[in-house]
Amino acid sequence: MNKHEAIFELNSSVTNIKGDIAYDINGNEVEYDADAVQTLIDSKAYIENRQKEYPPIGDQLDDLFKAGAFSTEMTATIQAVKDKYPKE
Repeated sequence: MNKHEAIFELNSSVTNIKGDIAYDINGNEVEYDADAVQTLIDSKAYIENRQKEYPPIGDQLDDLFKAGAFSTEMTATIQAVKDKYPKE
């Protein structure tokens, strides 16, 4: 989460941000709590960190398929696609 996203999330009256200044729909400057903005950014940092380090979702799903973790129906559906489009 970046600073602008945090400002928007914490301040429903903010409709525009230029630099570090937030504005409402009428163009009036809106005060915001910079400490609260930073706290929100810090509290959501784990999301971006995890996303960077997790393997791609396709790899995760393929691993689950190979491990037999899907229902019989889902396994059959996936296998049908794999059979229709085999690796060359």
